[in-house]
Amino acid sequence: MAYHGSSIPLSAFVFMICLGTAKSLYTIPLRIYPGKFNSSLDLDLTPLKTFQDSTNGLSLASDPAGIVNFLNMVNNLQGDSGRGYYMEMTLGTPGQKLNILVDTGSSNFAVAAAAHPFITHFFNTALSSTYESTGRAVAVRYTQGNWEGELGTDHVLIPSIPGTLTINIAAILSSEGFFLPGVNWQGILGLAYPLLARPDSSVEPFFNSVVRQTGIPDVFSLQMCGAGLSASTTADPAGGSLVMGGVEPTLYSGSMWYTPIKEEWYYQVEVLKLEVGDQNLNLDCKEYNMDKAIVDSGTTLLRLPVNVFNSVVEAISRTSLIQDFSSGFWGGTKLACWLKGETPWRFFPKLSIYLRATNTSQSFKITILPQ
Repeated sequence: MAYHGSSIPLSAFVFMICLGTAKSLYTIPLRIYPGKFNSSLDLDLTPLKTFQDSTNGLSLASDPAGIVNFLNMVNNLQGDSGRGYYMEMTLGTPGQKLNILVDTGSSNFAVAAAAHPFITHFFNTALSSTYESTGRAVAVRYTQGNWEGELGTDHVLIPSIPGTLTINIAAILSSEGFFLPGVNWQGILGLAYPLLARPDSSVEPFFNSVVRQTGIPDVFSLQMCGAGLSASTTADPAGGSLVMGGVEPTLYSGSMWYTPIKEEWYYQVEVLKLEVGDQNLNLDCKEYNMDKAIVDSGTTLLRLPVNVFNSVVEAISRTSLIQDFSSGFWGGTKLACWLKGETPWRFFPKLSIYLRATNTSQSFKITILPQ
């Protein structure tokens, strides 16, 4: 859930996505890059060095200090691409278990602290002997939904992280459009930079607290599997993994690619071009990055600037194998139907997004399947 407004100093952020049934894992570790875009550069997809060769010296199988074992964090997420990905955490004393949505598009750790018709349970601060209120009000407005509450601190127990941590917690007392029907989470884990924290950047984000209190490396990797599964699927949620302290090598294959962080608030990156099928949209780079391009695990949508959206839809309609769709279908006002058991994916093209690599004369692409 990205929100507008004013974020964990991460030395690297690795973002791994399982797309459909494909076995390729696309990785987007983010690092700071102060340079400027040169629009005359040719795109070169020569693989960069792998994570093992990276200068930050991070271990793959476990963190260098041996504090955590990454294998223990594999499959610690539940959920899917339609309803979000969440992790079970234990809050307070005695412990209360809640499912927490993993969100790289915000920086507050916030949990329901009052009843709501769309959630099954909430964190009862009165029942926790270790909860301490700071007396400060806090409110966050996202692209979709908002909430208000109070800031406090309490003990948080995270699976696979040793010890009990003391974390800043926003207790959500009222909300609008935030908790939705059918979701199975009761809070949100903001993983972006302190600059996005509310009410101000003095509120230490969750992962900053984890790094400071445990000594694990300042890097996390996120794998989300489940693209192509509808919200009404009867299959078990596909889930994924949030690995804190490094990267688990069994979760990906091939070379690791890096893209620079343009500014440390959201994970703001630079999109160089988009392709529909094998067709370059040929828009100016500024169009793709207006007013920012961010990597956001908390949204279920690919959000595009208006001009880019119109160009993508026009290219898809031109490339689609079905020519008799009405204009209402492409405009989003009418539905198209298939017989039960049929899938329409084969009728539509793939979408490829090119990101700048750390070597500024190179790029790499993420290909999104029709489903």
